[in-house]
Amino acid sequence: MSKGYFVFVIFCVTSILLFAVYLRSERNRIFYKFSICKSEQSRLKQQLGKKQLQLEGIINPAAISGSFEEQSDE
Repeated sequence: MSKGYFVFVIFCVTSILLFAVYLRSERNRIFYKFSICKSEQSRLKQQLGKKQLQLEGIINPAAISGSFEEQSDE
């Protein structure tokens, strides 16, 4: 076995290990971004639900008549 072949094998193994470490750190970074986006999506869904309930309260005829009764009592 020649010295050049041995150096080539060591270089290939080192390259593969460095690439594996890079892929693992990249996967962790992508998972972190995914988690942030998922929590932001959940927060926005909750906000949308609150706004929808407010809108339904405004549009609901019973709510409108209730607000008219409150204004006429004043």
